[in-house]
Amino acid sequence: MAAQETAIQTNTSRWKKFFREVKAELKKVTWPGKSELISFTGIVFVTVTVVAALIWVIDATFTQILKAII
Repeated sequence: MAAQETAIQTNTSRWKKFFREVKAELKKVTWPGKSELISFTGIVFVTVTVVAALIWVIDATFTQILKAII
């Protein structure tokens, strides 16, 4: 019974240490400014659109090829 209580305390202290370290690391992060955030968001949208269009074209091509075979 005492071993279980020690294990629970150890587990709790591990979680506390983990969250303290996470908080310390988040203080070191350099967060992007508003202009950087807007430009990066635009880049992501353009990239996703291009990749989606590419996948659509490849899918349509393979569909037509398979229809021709069948």
